[in-house]
Amino acid sequence: MLQIYNTLTNSKTAFTPIEPGKVRMYVCGVTVYDYCHIGHARVMVAFDLITRYLRARGWDVTYVRNITDVDDKIIRRAAENSESVDALTERMIAAMHEDEARLFVLRPDQEPRATAHIGDIIDMVSTLIEKGYAYAAANGDVYYRVERFETYGRLTNKVLEDLRSGARVEVEEAKESPLDFVLWKAAKPGEVSWSSPWGQGRPGWHIECSAMSKCCLGKTFDIHGGGPDLPFPHHENEIAQSEAANGCTYVNYWMHAGPVRMGQEKMSKSLGNFFTIREVLKHYNPEVVRYFLSSVHYRSYIDYSEDGLREAHSALERFYQALKAVPELAQEMTLQNDYEQRFVEAMDDDFNTPRALAVLFEIASELNKAARDNDPVAPQLAAQLKQLAGMIGLLQQEPDQFLQGEAGEGDLSAEEIEAFIEQRAQARKDKDFAESDRIRDLLAEKGVVLKDSRDGTSWYREG
Repeated sequence: MLQIYNTLTNSKTAFTPIEPGKVRMYVCGVTVYDYCHIGHARVMVAFDLITRYLRARGWDVTYVRNITDVDDKIIRRAAENSESVDALTERMIAAMHEDEARLFVLRPDQEPRATAHIGDIIDMVSTLIEKGYAYAAANGDVYYRVERFETYGRLTNKVLEDLRSGARVEVEEAKESPLDFVLWKAAKPGEVSWSSPWGQGRPGWHIECSAMSKCCLGKTFDIHGGGPDLPFPHHENEIAQSEAANGCTYVNYWMHAGPVRMGQEKMSKSLGNFFTIREVLKHYNPEVVRYFLSSVHYRSYIDYSEDGLREAHSALERFYQALKAVPELAQEMTLQNDYEQRFVEAMDDDFNTPRALAVLFEIASELNKAARDNDPVAPQLAAQLKQLAGMIGLLQQEPDQFLQGEAGEGDLSAEEIEAFIEQRAQARKDKDFAESDRIRDLLAEKGVVLKDSRDGTSWYREG
């Protein structure tokens, strides 16, 4: 029985979908004004891993992840770059797709953009006004009446009275209450805008997801996910908007990925302590980054560090060395072990990847022993290792593809390494062992490890 931790109830509960066998999931995506950073990658990988696992277990998953392609940051950045909003967002969306593909993140089934749903947004805002949950202010903005929604704050255990005492009102704001938030923003001169019943303007951030999720998945759906900074106010506001407009429960299960930290601080653009995905991938194999982000439970924080990435490389190296020792995987498995059962039990426990990975390490250990002993069970163990890892998007490369990797700046190319191996083979043939050792040491200094066997010499790059 699949158990999911629901942020709404602060508890782990059995997952019961609205429609048997089907999962409808919406995840808040990226605001595309800059390159994606490792915090974004954490959310991308977490929900890709969850989607892959659910599908591998037979669930029919509809995965929707939106793109925010109009907001203040985008408009400001486009102006700074002297380019149009469309040019900036198209460039950043293309870069995001490149980054996630390198991390083995599958594209969602639907990827709605805010600018393609302006009509849906205007319709929802109009409904909220008609029901008395929203109002058009004198400044051209439309605001949501937070205090009209009686259960506001239940996702994050916030009390309206406490929110009132901590709220501030800016002089220029036309709100009825400092708690109210914007649904539609009146356009400033020169800004991108759309016509509406309230004049030229654009949607507020929160209303976008309420409108797009309804359009793609209906008024009520199974899972809503997102990053650690979204429960308040973004998801709290989504609940208020959607349930007021639609008159029914918005989402049954809320899931939130944990933050990536640098030292003791959350990694974020506002703090300036972030690394973009493409910066990190200049130095590390993409699967190393994916493993690193998967090695900690999705709800927990993860400390970004060079040591952590090196450990991730070592772990994958161990798996791929085990697979490399078996020339061909078995096409059929008749194994009588409990590895798959324990792997599934771990993943069914709120997608507990640390426990699931521990099972994979046990398989790799048994596989290494079986390969050394020429045990005929080795090809089956290798197939099982690859199959279970594949359920969470790992070990999908050929062993040599990972182990030899791409040459980074200052690294020897594969052709140069092979040439040195040939020279060393000749030196050994000539019994010039000093030269043979010199070449091995030279390659080791360059991070290349040689492995001699009866079939010749193979090599891999150290992490």
